[in-house]
This record gives sequence, C-alpha cells and structure tokens, in this order.
Amino acid sequence: MTTKDEIDDSSAPLVEHLAELRNRLIWSVAAFLVGMVLCFIVAEPILDFMLHPIEEAMRALGNPNPVMQYTAPQEYFFTLMHIAMVGGLMVSFPVIAYQLWRFVAPGLYKSEKQAFLPFLIASPVLFVIGAAFSHFVVTPMAMKFFLGYADTSSILTALIPGFGTAPAEAVIVAPDAPKEGIEIVFQGKVNETLDISLKLILAFGLCFQLPVLLTLMGKAGLATSAGLAGMRRYAIVIILFVAALVTPPDIMSQLMLFSCIYPLYEVSIFIIKRMEKRREAELRAEGLWVDIPDGDEATDK
Repeated sequence: MTTKDEIDDSSAPLVEHLAELRNRLIWSVAAFLVGMVLCFIVAEPILDFMLHPIEEAMRALGNPNPVMQYTAPQEYFFTLMHIAMVGGLMVSFPVIAYQLWRFVAPGLYKSEKQAFLPFLIASPVLFVIGAAFSHFVVTPMAMKFFLGYADTSSILTALIPGFGTAPAEAVIVAPDAPKEGIEIVFQGKVNETLDISLKLILAFGLCFQLPVLLTLMGKAGLATSAGLAGMRRYAIVIILFVAALVTPPDIMSQLMLFSCIYPLYEVSIFIIKRMEKRREAELRAEGLWVDIPDGDEATDK
C-alpha cells in the first residue's frame, strides 16, 4: 500500500550512492571549468563593468581621465583569473544546483520536494537583487565618499553648488609658482578596488537571503511569526550591527542596507504567518487542531 506522500524508491547500496556522488561532482566541476574559461575570455569587459562605479566617482571629483594601476607583473593576470573564477561559479551555479538536487531529491518525500523547490529558486533571485543593489547603488556611494574624503573641498563642492569657484577676473595664472605642502593623489590598484566591489556584492547578496533562511526555519518549526515579531527590537540592533560590519564606514550605506534588510525581516514574518494559518486550516480540516482556552498558542494533537 502506497501513501500520498511516499518517498522515491531507492534501494541502491552505499557504493552506488558514492558512484552517483562522484558523477555529480564531475559534472559540477566540468561546468565550473567551462564557465571559468568562458568568463576568462570576456574578463576584461567584466572588469570594466566592475570598475565602473569608481570610474564615475573619479570623474565626478574632477578627474577627466581615470587611471588604475597594478604594481606586479602577474597582478593583472591574476585579477582576470579572479574574475573568471567568480564568474565561472555564477555561470555554472544552475548546473551545480541541478546536480545537487538530483542527488538529494530521491531521499525526499514528495511534499518535501514541493516545499523545498521554491526556496531553491528564490535564493539565487534574491542574491542577484542584492548584488545589483550593491553594485549600482551602494558601491558608487562608497567610492565617492572615500575618494572625496581626502579632499575636503571636493566634498563641500558636491554639497554646496558653486563652492570653491572664483570669478574669472580674480583668477591669476602662475604656472611656474611653487606649491606648498604635499599633494595627496589617489593611485588605485585594480585588484584592491575589485576586492572591495566583490566583498560588497557578496555581503549584500548574502544579507538578502534573510527571508529564505527565516522561512525555512519557520517551515521546520524552529521559528514562529509571534516569536520573530517579539524580537523586533533585537533584530533592529543585530541588523544595524551587521550593516556596520559589511558596509564601508559611512552612515548612508549602512542605513541603505538596514532599509533593505529590515523590510525583508517583516516580509519573513508575514510569510511564516501565512504558512501557520495554512497549516492550522489543514489540521482543523483533519480534526487534529486543539484550541487552548487560556490564550496560549494552539497546537495539534
């Protein structure tokens, strides 16, 4: 007699499972290598795309011809290899996720498959949204802040229109006049700037996984909507602390991360509450739900 929620037949011995795992790993590694090679071919355009925020920041601060440098003969090559590895992992992720799913799925019940599949789709989508927000919003702000910090007049010029400009008749041209003090000039390294951009993308992409994590915990019974709602004050402090760790030390980017993560926390509470109501309705229909008269949370038999 079979049940509605039956598990897939799998009586293969351990050796066959290990052989299947080996094949899945081979396919995953092969997909990663192919993706890495493809990304290395177009690594320079990808690098230009990744450096676009700092390029715009340098132009906004009065540098018409932005220049980046590398200080070791092998540095630029390994920078392109770094891009190829990260890009290859992203390109091959669908294949890797599919191989992982094919290996794990036979050991899951049908209801577990139906419950887990939406999270498998939502996780990369949320990561891409967080990465795009980091690259197009947060990174340009961070670059403008750091590059403008060394020149106070640049900051004031950006905040106060017309600051630092003098009338044309008041300008005295003296090309041979000596300058006092030491001029501080930004000479950015390609690999260091790329690392900042990639770290921000990784941080925001992972932070945007909060709804997936909390919803999975709620589905497993490790978290409830009432419990998460009661921890709002602690969640605010934790989110602000994490934002201070993963973002540059400027208040704007920290507040922007908080303004994105906290709504996701509230969305998680809403999703878990909907799941709890659906589960309650199913248990009531089966006659397994018991209402607690003293106002405590109801439970199933």
